[in-house]
Amino acid sequence: MEMARNPGYPDGDPACGYEIRMPMDIGGRIDVAAFRRDRKACTVRRFWRDEDDRTGLLHHTRHGTWAFSYAPGEDDDEPLFRLEAHALRPGEYVTVREHDGNTITFRIASVT
Repeated sequence: MEMARNPGYPDGDPACGYEIRMPMDIGGRIDVAAFRRDRKACTVRRFWRDEDDRTGLLHHTRHGTWAFSYAPGEDDDEPLFRLEAHALRPGEYVTVREHDGNTITFRIASVT
């Protein structure tokens, strides 16, 4: 997914985003049962203009939310707003609260 229109980015930025690997059901939502069977296969790569890529895991937090995590503990977690409720199809939007507290909207560019 790529950064959509956000404050300071009136046209979004395809050089800023996330590549996520996770199981999905036929409706385009995260397949929670498949996630539980193989959590370590649910990966994320954060790419950002002029920054090194970061790799981590998608996980279900103790607070009942989904988040990207790049290291043990919650300090670097980036929660996703209602991930389980979204059909993840091209053109749809996902909101991420980055570890610095900024909330950014991303547009799903492709699903394979």
